[in-house]
Amino acid sequence: MASHVHYAEGKGNDALSTLRRFLNGLPTLPGFVSAELLWSEEQPGLYLVMSRWDGRVPQMPVPEDVRGWVFETVDER
Repeated sequence: MASHVHYAEGKGNDALSTLRRFLNGLPTLPGFVSAELLWSEEQPGLYLVMSRWDGRVPQMPVPEDVRGWVFETVDER
């Protein structure tokens, strides 16, 4: 079964708390493997949640003002 990665991106003052709540809900969804909340000094105010899934990413509503993308793993080491 192919693995998939989901990225959720939030920007602004509330993005950290919004994405933290989003992150906390992910383990209840089918196929969840792991997730991380990411931040970079070089991108102040931008936060990402990167999550890995066994098989297809389940239907999940991303919070308002958050963008999401699904990628399928085509190669890994």
